[in-house]
Amino acid sequence: MPVVIVACQVLQSLIESLLPPETASKVIFKDYGLHRLPNMMRSALQETIDGIEMPSLVVLGYGLCGNGLKGLKAGKHTLLVPRADDCIAILLGSRERYLEEFAAEPGTYYLSKGWLECGSHPMGEYEEYVEVYGQEEAEWVMDMQYQHYRRLVLVAHSEEDMARYRPEAAKVARYCTRWNMRYEEIMGSERYVRRLLEAASEPEAAGDEFLVVKPGGEIRQDQFV
Repeated sequence: MPVVIVACQVLQSLIESLLPPETASKVIFKDYGLHRLPNMMRSALQETIDGIEMPSLVVLGYGLCGNGLKGLKAGKHTLLVPRADDCIAILLGSRERYLEEFAAEPGTYYLSKGWLECGSHPMGEYEEYVEVYGQEEAEWVMDMQYQHYRRLVLVAHSEEDMARYRPEAAKVARYCTRWNMRYEEIMGSERYVRRLLEAASEPEAAGDEFLVVKPGGEIRQDQFV
């Protein structure tokens, strides 16, 4: 059965660096912005899946992402999905590590290489809102969204990337002092992405970290609990 990888651009560099040759017949990276619009994400991913002609193992490089995957139909394909709430668990290397971080610091906003490159972070959102709503309304919207966050964390997967993206993360951190967020850095792990790509070769042995949806099936929220 052919393997087709459909993933968020936030995971592109990791997938491209870890993907064994000839594992996938096709690799598709979708726009970062979809994670902010779950309904649009679902529609875009469904269209992509439905457009794959030959019955395939479709490997989704996504977490549940605000229920963006809820209701996604496998059709004639088999879906392989990380059993994670969002991409943060994937970037950190496991759902367990994400839950540990959440338990210790629930009010955390995460930055990554991908999100910094596309401007998907509080400072970028504020600039977008100012253009649409004006400064006063933009500040009110931002306060409603972020007033309960207490920590801003940059996740990187190498010392080189940490050094490269630290200056941009620092700009975002300065903006987020509006809500008294403190800035920290965490070294992520390639483990979850590596396991996902390994499972693509042997989905029947994927294990509890992954969800396998057979042809005709549908992704449900309760499958991620």
